[in-house]
Amino acid sequence: MSGKTESTGDVAYDRVLRALANSTRRSILDLLRDEPRTTGEVCAHFPDLDRCTTMQHLGVLQRADLVIVQRKGRERWNHLNVLPIKHIHDRWIGEYARSAVNLLASLQADVESRH
Repeated sequence: MSGKTESTGDVAYDRVLRALANSTRRSILDLLRDEPRTTGEVCAHFPDLDRCTTMQHLGVLQRADLVIVQRKGRERWNHLNVLPIKHIHDRWIGEYARSAVNLLASLQADVESRH
């Protein structure tokens, strides 16, 4: 080990990546992308899983800040929080996509200058 301590941001980022590593949790996020759902509605979309297992997946997503829970009376509403996913995009995808777009623009300019 390097002796370097992880920052709070790194720990939170690791939670997000671990949460996204599971296909069931990604499917739950896909479901919540359309609209917020009660826990009962989420459970109903995964009939092969018992309620306890679905709740455990929701707990992982909540601790990773990918799901925000709002209680209304006896109902527990689960809302998708896209900010952690945007942070992944900004860190890992955005720069590469920008480079690819610049490369394509350069290629287009080169092709057009030859005609």
